[in-house]
Amino acid sequence: MSPVRDDFRRSQVAIGALFFVLGFQYATWVSRVPALKARLDLGEAQIGLLLMTCGIGAAVSFPLVAVLMRRLGSRLLSVLSALVLGVILLALSVVPNYPLTLLVLFLDGAAVGALNVAMNAQGAALEARFERTTMSRLHATFSAGSLFAALLASGVTSLTGTLAVHFGLAAALLAVLVVAARPALLADGPAEAAAAPEDAEPEEGKRRRGFVLPTVATLWMGLAMVFGTVTEGAMNDWSALYLKDYVHADAGLAPMGIAVVSVMMVCARIFADGWRTRFGDGRIVRTGSLLAGLGLALALAVGGVVPTLLGFACVGLGVAAVTPCVYVAAARQGADALSLVAAMGTTGLLAGPAVIGFIAGATSLLWGMVAVAASAAVVSLCATRIRWPHPESADAPAQPGLAADAA
Repeated sequence: MSPVRDDFRRSQVAIGALFFVLGFQYATWVSRVPALKARLDLGEAQIGLLLMTCGIGAAVSFPLVAVLMRRLGSRLLSVLSALVLGVILLALSVVPNYPLTLLVLFLDGAAVGALNVAMNAQGAALEARFERTTMSRLHATFSAGSLFAALLASGVTSLTGTLAVHFGLAAALLAVLVVAARPALLADGPAEAAAAPEDAEPEEGKRRRGFVLPTVATLWMGLAMVFGTVTEGAMNDWSALYLKDYVHADAGLAPMGIAVVSVMMVCARIFADGWRTRFGDGRIVRTGSLLAGLGLALALAVGGVVPTLLGFACVGLGVAAVTPCVYVAAARQGADALSLVAAMGTTGLLAGPAVIGFIAGATSLLWGMVAVAASAAVVSLCATRIRWPHPESADAPAQPGLAADAA
């Protein structure tokens, strides 16, 4: 294996560890919400506010994250925010009351927002430096982190119900992963590593102002991210209920909606980097989101358990590469654009399922799912307005020693 390929693999694994950490940390504390509920004697509304507080912290943190990205760089920011997430797990295991828990989870959301931006900046820089597509596989490791967290939570709770033991073990694992990954992380962020697009604002102008208004291109990316994450979040939150209450699937089949979407997304993300190299990010996002929208709409029109599951599979397959590709495009615009797009994506995840619930409450869940299909189709429309990087095969020569290892 060539030295160049070795460097790529080391950095790919290290950055993948950051994605794993984010998925693992979030799934770790979410899996123990029942224990937090019992320890603090909380009601359902209070639990809902806890979950929303985390999302709000992530959504409102983007101006601070943009400043930190410029001052610290993506490498240092990713390490610091990942370590903070471990400390937050320890705090959650001992926090004595509800108001302090809200504060801790708000800080958790802000740290999540920082790591989300920094690790995607690292992924975009890796693609630019080695002229290789890898972002989709990095996002797949986020799902792997969530899965591992669920397995660990099941194993630990079968031995002890003590949050301090579970969260202490999880925090120690996070620290080990971050310390091990740090040497292979890239030293530069997206603005330095990626070539600036033709319509990007000169860096001198950016340095003269503390706040940079988003460009039209950035707003289109943000809209694509919002509607893409609305589609993802709504499928996770409403697919099981739609199967049970509207399609009248058996109780044992209802959870298969989430499973089908999740499995298809993970599988698609494993292979999507090869598709991106061959067809280009723009075509993948346009075609994929259109497949998601049309596939789900057709399934809703036909009805029945099997057509519905097939429609859900189209959604998982179609939207899998949307988030990775939009993050790469935003990173080419700089830290401010990446921070804003990430915050808009968090807003979509936070508000999307609630909006679908309002639509379902005013009409029916069928129309709520129609709105999900429409949301996926809007992503395809937004994708036509985004300046995408060209496919590697047409835009950049292959690095020596890497051509034979193309995804």
